[in-house]
Amino acid sequence: MNRVHWMIAFLIGFGWTLPESTHARSEVDGFLYGKIETVSGDEYVGRLRWGKEEAFWDDLFNSSKEDLPAFDHVPRRDRRDRRKRLEVFGHEINASWHHGTASRQFACRFGDIQRIEPTRGDGAVLFMRSGHEIEVAGYSNDVGNSVTVWDDNMGKIDLKWKRIDNIEFMPTPSTIKPGAYRIHGTVETEAGDFTGFIQWDSEECLSTDLLDGDSRDGDIAIEMGRLRSIERKRNHSVISFKDGREIELDGSNDVDDSIRGILVEDPRFGRVKVSWDAFIRAVFDDDNGSSGPTHADFRFGGELRARVEEVGGDTKTGRIHFDMDESEAYEFLNGEFDGVEYNIPFYLIESIEPKSRRSTQVKLMSGDTLRLSDGQDVSEKNDGVLLFVNDSDDDPVYLEWRDVERIEVVH
Repeated sequence: MNRVHWMIAFLIGFGWTLPESTHARSEVDGFLYGKIETVSGDEYVGRLRWGKEEAFWDDLFNSSKEDLPAFDHVPRRDRRDRRKRLEVFGHEINASWHHGTASRQFACRFGDIQRIEPTRGDGAVLFMRSGHEIEVAGYSNDVGNSVTVWDDNMGKIDLKWKRIDNIEFMPTPSTIKPGAYRIHGTVETEAGDFTGFIQWDSEECLSTDLLDGDSRDGDIAIEMGRLRSIERKRNHSVISFKDGREIELDGSNDVDDSIRGILVEDPRFGRVKVSWDAFIRAVFDDDNGSSGPTHADFRFGGELRARVEEVGGDTKTGRIHFDMDESEAYEFLNGEFDGVEYNIPFYLIESIEPKSRRSTQVKLMSGDTLRLSDGQDVSEKNDGVLLFVNDSDDDPVYLEWRDVERIEVVH
């Protein structure tokens, strides 16, 4: 699949329609772009990058939710069922809802966010393009990390999080010149092949980003755009260049079993994270002019709706809070299979069917079916579903995970 076909599949999979100006798309409009206001009142406008990592509209913003209103609707009898005693600094306290009273992991795409307003410490308020506001804090370095802006007039500036007052995302102009292209290719794994944009070691995503390692002749740093493939060989890697040469590297998390994961934006699944044990080989494509979906492409929003079948046969339809925290169609279902972690937007899901205490079958709009495990969303750790029947705010229905037979996402 070339990148033009990939883009069409990507947009259809997201439920979007292609704009009339598809033929006029710029090769740079997938890059993050916006305006940053600092606490001193200064403004910087230009291309953005989060630390040394996220640089594109479909990259994931990760943090944890601080407000979980769905738990307010849970019947007291169900809260008591999960009450347990905890010891904190030598003092015993009562705590209910072992997950519900704590913050929860949150992820969305940068393109789903309209504005970010940092708060104290490692916190922020996200103003979503769907109209919702979400309070987040910690969990990942996406909150609290430095942000680089290539100001259109001043050049490159690294801004510490504590200096940032507001970040407003804006459409990317075709006039920016990043001096690099986005890495794309196929990652072969024990669980199958994944094709799409690649973020190596959860970091390197541009042709100018460096892959580091030790060769038999010394340390080496190679631009990703020079590589044809990377292949696992026991606990190190064989690197093939586009000019045909090969070299073996070890000694860094770019090329050995300390790698932080290989991220692939596969339009069938959303974003997958491949572990070293599952990884076989990555083959990189040449640049052919696509940097991914644009700011304008992120028009998908809305509350998560589903038909929920209970054990016993009763079926109800309405807005839902899945696992008592995911309530928007752009949020993600998480689970693992054969060394690959899947982060699947709910708008790519057709149905969710618990199969055992530890696993769930997920059928996708692409026709693929996955048996996922090892995650709260897909195991008995799931805190259940809150269902607003027929979208009414009156008397929502709470179902424990063990009472759910099947969930069919309404698109």
